[in-house]
Amino acid sequence: MFDALKVKDECVLWIRDFFEKNGNGCNAVVGISGGKDSSVAAALCAEALGKDRVIGVLMPQGEQHDIDMAYKLVNHLGIKHFEVNVKDAVDGILNNLPKEIEITAQTKQNIPPRIRMSTLYAVSQSVNGRVCNTCNLSEDWVGYSTRYGDSVGDFSPMSNLTVTEVKQIGYLLGLPKELVDKTPIDGLCGKSDEENLGFTYAELDVYIRTGKIEDKAKKEIIDRKHKQNLFKLELMPSFKPQI
Repeated sequence: MFDALKVKDECVLWIRDFFEKNGNGCNAVVGISGGKDSSVAAALCAEALGKDRVIGVLMPQGEQHDIDMAYKLVNHLGIKHFEVNVKDAVDGILNNLPKEIEITAQTKQNIPPRIRMSTLYAVSQSVNGRVCNTCNLSEDWVGYSTRYGDSVGDFSPMSNLTVTEVKQIGYLLGLPKELVDKTPIDGLCGKSDEENLGFTYAELDVYIRTGKIEDKAKKEIIDRKHKQNLFKLELMPSFKPQI
């Protein structure tokens, strides 16, 4: 049985310990989308460090239809926040790639999260910060993140917690229900996470924690995605000369 209160309290202590060892007095910088992950991550940091040491960064690409949810979160927590529109940076890269390169749909989808991570580090280095990774175990398990985009950061409070567990902690933290229960959308192609994945997070979470899943076809999809995307969680391979 998952003890949300126990895990929440342990995570808060872990964040405090990280900052004591890796940036005593620094600020936590969190990319804010308005979904459950960024909401819970920001709330955990606020409880651990105090709201005055948490800085939210909203990063729409042009117009973001649900940016009001991101503002709802930063206003709810009472944290300092900035809005940085990444559209010009994304367009600048796409418009300046060599004409002979055929730009794939995946290329277009992955540039924005990588620009957003560059933006977070630009803010972080300017405000004495440490960047909070907002990924969860469920997404990482099937590679549902962009390498060198939302998959990285300086510390990761939720990468060993499933979506189901993150939501339970979100309720415990007193976050608005509409933020915790907001349908996860990747922000890249306009579809929900579950539409893209082919299975629900509830099914995935049970499979991760118990190894049980009734639908064999979905099991095969999950296993394949997990194997294909393990490289995202590993350090970059490096050649070791025999000297």
